[in-house]
Amino acid sequence: MRIGATLRSAVLGVAVTLGLGLAAATPATAATVDRYLDLPLVNRDAAQAPGGVNPELPYDRDELGDLLEQARAQGIPPARYSALLYQYWLVDATGKAGIDLRAWDPRAGVGANRDNLIKSYRYYEDLQLGHRELQWAGMGGQVGADFGGGLIDFELMGADLYGLPGLADAAHRVLGAVHQAAGPAAVASLPSGLRALANAAPDITPEDVRYVIGMILVMQKNIFSDLMPMHDAYVTGGLPALREFEAAGLFGADIMAAWGDIASGVPDRVAAGNRVLLNREQGWVVSRQWDEVRAYRGDIGAALTYATGAAGSPSVAGVVPPREFNPVRVRFTTADGRPALLTLPLPDWDWSVFESRWDYISSELLPKYRYQVENNWPALEAAMRTPYEVQMESKRPLLNIPQLLSSAAGELRVTVLTPEAVS
Repeated sequence: MRIGATLRSAVLGVAVTLGLGLAAATPATAATVDRYLDLPLVNRDAAQAPGGVNPELPYDRDELGDLLEQARAQGIPPARYSALLYQYWLVDATGKAGIDLRAWDPRAGVGANRDNLIKSYRYYEDLQLGHRELQWAGMGGQVGADFGGGLIDFELMGADLYGLPGLADAAHRVLGAVHQAAGPAAVASLPSGLRALANAAPDITPEDVRYVIGMILVMQKNIFSDLMPMHDAYVTGGLPALREFEAAGLFGADIMAAWGDIASGVPDRVAAGNRVLLNREQGWVVSRQWDEVRAYRGDIGAALTYATGAAGSPSVAGVVPPREFNPVRVRFTTADGRPALLTLPLPDWDWSVFESRWDYISSELLPKYRYQVENNWPALEAAMRTPYEVQMESKRPLLNIPQLLSSAAGELRVTVLTPEAVS
């Protein structure tokens, strides 16, 4: 009896001990997961701070993965762990790109972010090289070289702005040529950004340039942070991984449908899906910030956004530069009463205005990049396999703005219109 009682006591003691251990472990595990539930995406906009989407979240991929598995195992709705899910895939994507997410600070300038630019766009192009359907990534990588080279030039302008004394003079030369050819009404019809450049160029300070650089780098990080976690999830876990994004509220049914199109293998659907991603990038991710830059400090923001568009030359084969797409055309009446048309090889639009930017992207970049993927892959692949440092350093457009404006003034044309043309 004593042995039996002792045995029963021992078994009970073990059971109680295990029970207490389980009771203690279960709340601890739940508390660990609970700590990261219902977190807001306070840093989804990289203008707020460096790092990930919420400062409460860890940066260790394995730790984030374990937390996600715990949340899933407990049947927690994805909407409650959306920040955790987002952070996991952002950490995974930046890790694969070789970027330190915790230290990624767009406000630190081009010098501090040069490696992040190169690694971001190298990752984009590598995704395209490995997955022919990921055309958004490939086009982003191609255009990123122009973008990065322009930022390097911008920083040089900020460091030695007055090393470009011809900027205001060149802009005034354009306005003077238009005035002489077509009168003051024609000058008033010129793009507001061009007129802003003539008015504001002497007042642009290095601080102004640094502000614009910071905002553009914020936009660059925002694009990566929004689109690259999706791409990483797609190539890692396929459409099921992206359905968890949708369930978490990180994007809507339109983006989920776009990914279905991209995965379909049907060329027209693949192109349509990538178009939706590009529209999200330009219309949802960065549109507001471009508006803020254009509105910055009176004419100064508009002058700088117009200048960047006028100087740009995208790397995608066959794409015309922005200055050749919807160039300046002003109708006027000559001194002897005849109708005439003034043309100028400068853009009649501003890159920072979404509707104008999307018109250019959807008319030029999207169809011509698709053509390259479907009809000239060897040449495109060769371009993408070029070291990205070389791709970026070969694109340095902004320092040529004074010469570009002066050239435009010299290429102004006036055409007297026939009655048929007038009608």
